Amino acid sequence: MNLFFPIPLLTKQILQTSLGMLMLFPLLVQAQTEIPLYPEAIPNARQVPDTERVEDRGEKTGRVFWDTAIPTLTIYQPEKPNGQGVVICPGGGYALTAFDKEGLWVAEQLMEEGITAFVLKYRIPQDSTCIDKSLAPLQDAQQAIRYARQYAEKYQLNPRNIGIMGFSAGGHLAASAATHFYELADASLTDTTSVRPDFAALIYPVISFSEELAHKGSRRRLIGDSPTEAQILHWSNEKQVKADTPPTFLVHAADDRSVKVENSLVFYQACLAHSVSVEMHLYPEGGHGFGMYNTTTEDVWMERMKNWLKGLK
Repeated sequence: MNLFFPIPLLTKQILQTSLGMLMLFPLLVQAQTEIPLYPEAIPNARQVPDTERVEDRGEKTGRVFWDTAIPTLTIYQPEKPNGQGVVICPGGGYALTAFDKEGLWVAEQLMEEGITAFVLKYRIPQDSTCIDKSLAPLQDAQQAIRYARQYAEKYQLNPRNIGIMGFSAGGHLAASAATHFYELADASLTDTTSVRPDFAALIYPVISFSEELAHKGSRRRLIGDSPTEAQILHWSNEKQVKADTPPTFLVHAADDRSVKVENSLVFYQACLAHSVSVEMHLYPEGGHGFGMYNTTTEDVWMERMKNWLKGLK
């Protein structure tokens, strides 16, 4: 087992406390394990040198990873699991992953509630590293759900209470997993483990690839500069909602200039139209990429989501 030693907020707080508190540090790191997402060959991958690079953006953002070609899962297992598991997809416009701010730090919060978190460092869609770049992130998200479900007993999970969560472009990936589970992104797989998430939390998500609503950078990186109408429709997740789309939680700010708030609105409306249970929290301000804390309001959306998670049936 490989222990992974990031420097997220909670870890830094423990390191800065008294000697008595330092005794808690081994308990924390034992709860974090980084594993390869695929135990053998990575599907849909070109045999090229690893392109990944890391950038530390300081205390507010932490580390971001560029050009990931070898996906991993970092697993946060609480001391007393409540049976619920969440795959977390950090955002980054399909160019990078905001791994600490929208991944590890979120996992720490969930772990405090007894929720087992699986932080996914998914492949960045690139022609240089992927045979079909449009499929690579969804392949990784489906594999993360598959892994959590296959090893539910090991992590003391209810295999029917495993969901997915994503921020920004990671929200597009999470929404794709929530609406495309009926088709395997890796068509060569014979594994019959369900990849349908039992719930989805989408935080200031990219949803639509339509001309009116698309975050153009995310769309370009996933499906290219000149996508067909069929591609645009396929990856516009509000068009893919069906009656069996899992219960969904949405958060967005009305003044988001990067990913229009209408992305969340159209997904919410699609859920209503198909009688899918959905909860949405819209803030008048906050912009884009506020992570767990929208500093324009005293309301904490993470607390709203924790309440929602507790109420899921």
